Amino acid sequence: MAIAMALPSFSQNRYDTFLDSLKTSVNRHVYGNKWKRGDYMHRVPYRHIVSTPVVPEDADISYHEKKNFWRAGAEVFGLNMGLWAFDRYALQGHYAYISWETIKENFKHGFEWDNDHLNTNMFAHPYNGSMFYNAGRSNGFNYWQSELFAIGGSAMWELFMEREYPSTNDIIATPIGGAALGEVFYRASDLVLNDRATGGERIGREVAAFVLDPMRGITRIVTGQAWKKRATSGRRFGLPPISIEASMGARYLAMIDTKGWRMGPAAEINIEYGDRFEESTKTPYDYFSFNVELQAISTQPLLSRIEIMGRLLSHELIDEQHINMNVGLYQHFDFFDSDTIRNEYNDELIPETVPYKLGVPASAGGGTMVRYIPNNRMSLDGYAHINLVALAGVSTDFYRDYHRNYSWGMGFSVKAGANWSLSDDRLSVKVANQLYCIRTKNNFGSGQNWMLRPNGGMIHIVGGDNGKTTFNHLEASVNYRLYRNLFLTGGLDLYTRHTHYPDMYIGFYDEPKDLHPSVITDSFYFSSQQLGAHVMATYKF
Repeated sequence: MAIAMALPSFSQNRYDTFLDSLKTSVNRHVYGNKWKRGDYMHRVPYRHIVSTPVVPEDADISYHEKKNFWRAGAEVFGLNMGLWAFDRYALQGHYAYISWETIKENFKHGFEWDNDHLNTNMFAHPYNGSMFYNAGRSNGFNYWQSELFAIGGSAMWELFMEREYPSTNDIIATPIGGAALGEVFYRASDLVLNDRATGGERIGREVAAFVLDPMRGITRIVTGQAWKKRATSGRRFGLPPISIEASMGARYLAMIDTKGWRMGPAAEINIEYGDRFEESTKTPYDYFSFNVELQAISTQPLLSRIEIMGRLLSHELIDEQHINMNVGLYQHFDFFDSDTIRNEYNDELIPETVPYKLGVPASAGGGTMVRYIPNNRMSLDGYAHINLVALAGVSTDFYRDYHRNYSWGMGFSVKAGANWSLSDDRLSVKVANQLYCIRTKNNFGSGQNWMLRPNGGMIHIVGGDNGKTTFNHLEASVNYRLYRNLFLTGGLDLYTRHTHYPDMYIGFYDEPKDLHPSVITDSFYFSSQQLGAHVMATYKF
């Protein structure tokens, strides 16, 4: 009765349904709870849950479903104008000096591939797309409808707001990758908001939500939601099962078969949102996983990895006493970045200098998740996914132009992993593998010509490359509980890249002043491997 009174806007039928769902979902899937079928007792070390799940209230659902197209459109337009003004008057970037002539030239020339940094094209632009997306999301539109605002905002920027020609890769990566990042940020901001709160707590929650999702923060300020006290929490999704793991420690990186190593501090955050084994659903991102890795290692990028796997729809296949299994459609966002750690690196172009770079902002495919509980002492869960990669940027050994040292391509990826845990969560082991097969395309010419002179210098004759790249990431880690929610984590990562350049030729000169090469070779294969090891303290909230 006390629980029912705490949910005044929640109908009795829906409340009863929720209780049944909570018993068969939360109690079965959350570590530390028990589920009894007959005389059989399960304790599942599946995950640590931050707080008890709470169903969304009817009043909050209705409140957030009120659409406002004009406000969402104005926010997209205002964001683009604000970014342009900052670029033009604060940064004074040459690309921001636009006019009617530059706009007409953009339409006349059309789209082309650009040469920005990997992290610019594969993270910064999708992040910008997430704000376009959340302009729609915070004004009542659903996942699919909000994607249209991301497309519109990206098209406006590419065609009107820069004097550089519109970018083919940006018009793909910005809205699609933006939807993945945007939905994660939107749901994360929903967790911290509480319209019942007042005073310092309310200010802290609003600031945190603004940082997580700036467009939602702007919408709440414009509409007055940011300071309006309501009888309900205002959370669109209630409090679904949330697991958060934060790790800090040290990471060691080394090239295999070549000289060079680096070591330094590193951090990692893993979030799991929702229920893996929820019954059949068609609501995008009611379940997702999010992983980000940061490091402060010499010559290496600060942001080394981001992964998002968001469920778009799923269907339950098995729901038995010892085993659960479902299949579904998932959206993937992947970003891996590294830089040279070879000691002999210099200003000349050396193949295999950079172990790997990979950005996959547009990818989706089918997957399955399974959990097996043979007895009350341990559990085993795993997953497998096969995905189409519609757009990828993958490192190349040769192409260099402006900030770009990667090639554009398409292909597929295969991901699989397994987790084994003792029932008391004292010890757990994780193994996962990700394989990406990308076919890159020469966007700036036909074929590649490289001339190698005796002094070691290379002359790039034709830009771009055609190639076939496979990138594989094998990882394994062990967690051992030290005290309550504090764990010691040790792990290994093996990054392997193989690239075949089937139509490249390189000419070797006998003398620096020779006009013609004496030897010509073609069809090159290059491989690079990097080993990573880390030791960290992990706290499971």
